[in-house]
Amino acid sequence: MTVVDTLRPEQTQFQYHALKWLVVSPLLHGAFRLRIEGVEHVPARGPLVLACNHASHLDPLVLANCANRPVAFMAKEELFDIPLLGRLIRLYGAFPVRRGSGDRAALRAALLALEAGWAVGVFLGGTRTDDGRIQTPQLGAALVAARAKAPLLPVAIAGTAQILPKGSSLPRLHAVTVRFGLPLPPPSSTERAVLQSATQECVARIHELLETPR
Repeated sequence: MTVVDTLRPEQTQFQYHALKWLVVSPLLHGAFRLRIEGVEHVPARGPLVLACNHASHLDPLVLANCANRPVAFMAKEELFDIPLLGRLIRLYGAFPVRRGSGDRAALRAALLALEAGWAVGVFLGGTRTDDGRIQTPQLGAALVAARAKAPLLPVAIAGTAQILPKGSSLPRLHAVTVRFGLPLPPPSSTERAVLQSATQECVARIHELLETPR
């Protein structure tokens, strides 16, 4: 199933919200003491790219749950091979991207999602880091924002690395905080220097949000 197939049927919107409110949201708020800050910065409608850090396989579910609007997110293609998680993130509008390559299919999917009224979530580092900080920023979020003329909204997720650390198959209880920053304007062009500047600004904002005391 492609992201085009995923985003169009009304049934999928129903599945998305049913999964969110009946399963994901109660689990995150109950078991993991989820705290959400700055959600008022998320526009209720219009194209939007959520640029986020990444420390855990749980981050896609957390990001989609907290944004107060449906989020289709780029996720590394290996996640779709994990039986339960792969099914869950597909229901949440996720679409696969190949790391380390210019994945045109993923870019097209992101633009289609924005046209369909969804926000798009992108993990700026492309892979998980133990401390959640972004070590090797990728330009995908800025490119999507420039092509769609969509604002870039920095998001920091803290605490998920302790719930499902790298190499662990069993989750642990730990508090999670999600902070939404102020949106940044779309990059003015798709020139590499412009995309790099926008990406670095997002990274700086995300690291500031991570360093805010909980």
